[in-house]
Amino acid sequence: MVSRAYTVAFQGVDARIVEVQCAVTAGLPGFSIVGLANKAVSEARDRVRTALSALAIALPSKRITVNLSPADLPKEGSHFDLPIALALLSALDILPDDITQNVVALGELSLDGTLMPVVGALPAAMAAAAEDRSLLCPAGSGAEAAWVGKTQVIAAANLGDVVRHYTGQVPIAPAEPGEVPLALAGRDLREVKGQERAKRALEIAAAGRHHLMLVGTPGSGKSMLAARLPGILPPLTAGEALETSMIHSLAGLLDEGGISRSRPFREPHHTASMAAIIGGGRQARPGEASLAHNGVLFMDEFPEFNRTVLETLRQPIETGEVMIARANAHVKYPCRFMLVAAANPCKCGYLPDPARACARVPACGEDYLGRISGPLMDRFDLRVDVPPVSYSDLNLPANGETSAEVAARVAAARALQSTRYAPHDGISANADAAGDLLETVVSPDAEARALLLRAAERFSLSARGYHRVMRVARTIADLAGEPEVRRPHMAEAISFRLPDPAAGHCSNRRGPQGSAAPRASGSETAARHAAGHGAPANWPTRPLRADGPPIGGCHRAGFRCHLR
Repeated sequence: MVSRAYTVAFQGVDARIVEVQCAVTAGLPGFSIVGLANKAVSEARDRVRTALSALAIALPSKRITVNLSPADLPKEGSHFDLPIALALLSALDILPDDITQNVVALGELSLDGTLMPVVGALPAAMAAAAEDRSLLCPAGSGAEAAWVGKTQVIAAANLGDVVRHYTGQVPIAPAEPGEVPLALAGRDLREVKGQERAKRALEIAAAGRHHLMLVGTPGSGKSMLAARLPGILPPLTAGEALETSMIHSLAGLLDEGGISRSRPFREPHHTASMAAIIGGGRQARPGEASLAHNGVLFMDEFPEFNRTVLETLRQPIETGEVMIARANAHVKYPCRFMLVAAANPCKCGYLPDPARACARVPACGEDYLGRISGPLMDRFDLRVDVPPVSYSDLNLPANGETSAEVAARVAAARALQSTRYAPHDGISANADAAGDLLETVVSPDAEARALLLRAAERFSLSARGYHRVMRVARTIADLAGEPEVRRPHMAEAISFRLPDPAAGHCSNRRGPQGSAAPRASGSETAARHAAGHGAPANWPTRPLRADGPPIGGCHRAGFRCHLR
């Protein structure tokens, strides 16, 4: 007679049902496991044998064969211990066969029969619910599995409790969903002195889930600003928390007895490999991009990352998912994250400061930021210069807005977007809108559209850049609580769409008819220079010195260009 139990095998965030078949037959005593099992699964026979001995259950002197079906599906992980034990207990007539066939089980057995927590309890519960079966898992995994809510979850502490539960001696109460309390924001935006433009960009990025690029000298506050981004982001919705926790469950990051409503904030080191960022490895595990799903992926020292690693981000940014190809399978992970990158303007870091810049200015800036390709830079919605803060500003008391005040505006803007995109599956923020839907939700007035067209022609925006400006303008209007995108909203969105700093140049390199532009007097302002670029009248500007070398190759009127 063949007894059966059920478990799952993981392919990305998908859990496929696996039938565990056990037959005890006459023949030479032995215990074999077949069905494309890896080393961890094959070793289950020794753990199961010893755990049963701890319960005073002796295996018969017969041939025990366990088959994991389908046989062509790779089986990996120690969570196969518990279903193998259940199938064997059913074959020994200790547990009823009809009970083991109505349960999806997963759990690792210690030698004394204790059930150890395993990864993947949350997607396993979803697979059990789809099969109309209950889930049996270790006590440490029950709180996260119970979040599914569509199936009964039995969380047992050891194998003896499992036997007593299914034989009716000591029933186990179904597990209750657990939730990790929201962490109190320890870093407040009010602590950041100055950098009002960068703070505004941070607010816009958080409100619309836009990608943000921060470029500035060392110590100007780029990392400090990014570290305060989680404090202004709204908590995860129930659906988003479930999606994110499924990935974290597979990665073994849910170790606090439940799932969290805090948005993930991942900050990998710049020496991280492609498998660490995108995902992969021997078991095709999720990478930092997927672990940041519905949250923030902060990449400090952006140009220092391996060029191949940076280029692999281009497709996930557009599609919101990562496909890891293997010879025997293709694994897909979701990765709809907000990318925040920080970079110095050059290798030495002091390109804008003539007194501290190296002798290779401006070529050092072109070479350094040139490591970021044009197509990748084009995917950033907001590009912000983060200048150094003056010493006088550092001595002033903190008097800016708190993170709570900014978070309230961000939450209101996100609420508008949730209502707007409710009829559209897979879209929750302005950054996701595309095609006809984008034209419908933005619909700028005549003045705003004319300004956008003029800026697109002057700066030679790509089609992607054109649409990204529209999305940012829609977010700015949402923050203002206005239903229509007007000229001020579009002007601010364009002001954050700086030409590609990786190119190291602006388009105004020469004067009329290709002649060298005349040197300007020191009284000329950045506003006049911006007008030469076709910028709006209310374009945010700062005074620029006419003496000293031009920055970024901009020779227009001899000024150092902040529109690079």
